[in-house]
Amino acid sequence: MLWIKAFHIIAMVCWFAALFYLPRLFVYHVDATDALSRDRFCIMERRLYRGIAIPAMLATVGLGIWLYSLNPSYYTSAGWMHAKLTFVVLLLAYHHMCGAYVRKFAQGTNTRSGRYFRIFNEVPTVALFAIVILAVVKPF
Repeated sequence: MLWIKAFHIIAMVCWFAALFYLPRLFVYHVDATDALSRDRFCIMERRLYRGIAIPAMLATVGLGIWLYSLNPSYYTSAGWMHAKLTFVVLLLAYHHMCGAYVRKFAQGTNTRSGRYFRIFNEVPTVALFAIVILAVVKPF
């Protein structure tokens, strides 16, 4: 079980790294003025999303389900787990929003500002704090 938990945490760190960096790329992309830079950001965003974010998300969720399946009666009755899973679901929605923005930038249809993406970039920080505190402290 500890090996599964270790790999779950490693996958989570990789996933969060991608979710922290991808919106920052969006900020730079919005501010880019030349076609070469915009094209380069499209490539970077696509590779980060498809090459790191998606595999890390799948590994995190898969390993989390595996951990849950090892003791479902405990996790089903744990209030902290219900709260944690709520944040995970919200984080999955955020992940898919990032994917939608990757596609919009690639199609040249993004209408959001750099300021929007600077604020958008803070969402995974809130989720990280909540998820780690709930998993470690288990407040309820």
